[in-house]
Amino acid sequence: MKRLLRLLGLVILTGAVWMAWQAFAPHPLPPPQAAAVEQIDRILIEKSARRLTASRGGETVLEFPIALGFDPSGDKFQEGDGKTPEGVFQIDRRNPNSAYHLSLGINYPQPADMAQARAAGVSPGGDIFIHGQPNSVGNLITLPGNWTAGCIAVSNEQMETLWRLTQLGTEVEIRP
Repeated sequence: MKRLLRLLGLVILTGAVWMAWQAFAPHPLPPPQAAAVEQIDRILIEKSARRLTASRGGETVLEFPIALGFDPSGDKFQEGDGKTPEGVFQIDRRNPNSAYHLSLGINYPQPADMAQARAAGVSPGGDIFIHGQPNSVGNLITLPGNWTAGCIAVSNEQMETLWRLTQLGTEVEIRP
């Protein structure tokens, strides 16, 4: 019984330390150029590097770590596969009332994605967004790992910066 209580205490202590680190640890600052621009014109998502890079006129303005779908390797093929699509897209909608802290919609699926899925008799899925953390966790933590259903997730603070700088029509390239 003592051993079980010690183990339980260790688990609770580890969880508390991790939550404190998430809440109070220093977060990486965006490159200094971010304050100098009012708009970005391109977002590059590099799935293998787990990185989002935003640029204006070819110059990097922001660089953030990202979380992806729960099965991120490969291109999205069907709804529920946990993959993040690959290709060149555009921001086609903005949702300030999302279940996640703000969200920028990506125009997936494209006609080729729909045709491929239709030929296989499946749904290509949709509702792919760049978004912050679930509203249910607030600003307390940034969820670790790949946890989305196929979206690209960043911290809430990073999402607020992207939200401010990103307009409808902004190009989004998602690479493997």
